[in-house]
Amino acid sequence: MNSKRSFQSAKDVMTKKIVFVDGMATAKEAVELMRKEKVEALIVEKRHPQDVYGIVVIHDFIKGVIIADKTSEEVNVYEIMTKPAICVPANMDVHYVASLLTKVGFRMAPVEENGEYIGMVSIEDLILDNILF
Repeated sequence: MNSKRSFQSAKDVMTKKIVFVDGMATAKEAVELMRKEKVEALIVEKRHPQDVYGIVVIHDFIKGVIIADKTSEEVNVYEIMTKPAICVPANMDVHYVASLLTKVGFRMAPVEENGEYIGMVSIEDLILDNILF
């Protein structure tokens, strides 16, 4: 029995849709954008060329709005985002993507190729969109 699996990259399983948001947007505006675009994470835009991207996910709204007992109108994205966003190279083996995401405790990360974000990869993608399962 051959137990060696075929190579599959982050690019092979990623979702191509990537949505950006301004860090000054309110949590309410960000969630409305997530609903409209049907995404579970937003990439927070850079403020200047030397800045880095951030990421805001559902869990951030739980911690920064609901648990903090604030309204979604009084919290800005920059207050609850994770920055810098941890990204994975497009050609990274899904084995290492899974390892990285679980070690840092993230459910998803942007996929980077040639200095640009080209999609998002999630723990769910690694299983549900993986042809090896």
